[in-house]
Amino acid sequence: MLDFLGNRFDQILFSSWQHFSLVVQCLLLATLLAVVLAALVYRSKSLSAVANSVSAIGLTIPSFAFIGLLIAPIGFGVLPAVIVVTFFATLPVLRNAVVGLSGVSPAIVESARGIGMSRFRTLLQVELPIAWPIILTGVRVSAQMVMGIAAISAYALGPGLGGFIFSGLSRLGGANSLESVLTGVIGVIVLALILDLLLVGLGRLTTPRGIRV
Repeated sequence: MLDFLGNRFDQILFSSWQHFSLVVQCLLLATLLAVVLAALVYRSKSLSAVANSVSAIGLTIPSFAFIGLLIAPIGFGVLPAVIVVTFFATLPVLRNAVVGLSGVSPAIVESARGIGMSRFRTLLQVELPIAWPIILTGVRVSAQMVMGIAAISAYALGPGLGGFIFSGLSRLGGANSLESVLTGVIGVIVLALILDLLLVGLGRLTTPRGIRV
């Protein structure tokens, strides 16, 4: 195992960076999409229910099948990986964003409106900061989930550590096959832990002191 890691250290490091970069960029895009969608629907109980249902149903879609279906119309490479990772990353964040925004006390919103704040300004400066800890919890859940899904995107020749996993599985029993799989799996776990620690730090920096638990 040590020989395998030593001989391929540069390749492992590069693939790890690609994997981490893919997840972080898709997570940022997913968070933006989810917050925008939640802001559009959270005031309506029926639309909120639809958003929650879509989130629940979307998570039942097998990621491996999803990325396989995208190969025919889109082809191989980065694009299908970005679509799949962003799609699955959006779902937990959307649910938490709807819950967080819906849970803001109406009295607080009315107070902000009463001092002359517009609805948009109230959303940005009052409701989103209060809902942010709940939204961030969804982001952390998404980060852990899509770190593994990003590895599956290697089936469509997406970037990241999944290449080591699929390469090892395709020649299981051959030379260095187990080492290749373990490198990919352990690498994904380590990256997931690093990203979660970074998100915890982000939460401490961005959560208003008055609502910090």
